[in-house]
Amino acid sequence: MFLEKIGCKQHRSKGGHLIFVRKDLARPIVVQSHIDPVPEFIVRNALRALGIQKKDFFKILKS
Repeated sequence: MFLEKIGCKQHRSKGGHLIFVRKDLARPIVVQSHIDPVPEFIVRNALRALGIQKKDFFKILKS
């Protein structure tokens, strides 16, 4: 999973949500696990919280 590739760890899950944390983040990243694919707005919100640009996101996915 992308979040694990960039150093986030799954902290817990609740219902259909996975909660990821990383020491340098002010807030956890919450991803809905019961929706496939994950909606674009959730990905955009996570990228914003992580400080990652879209082009860098695609580079990481390809690696």
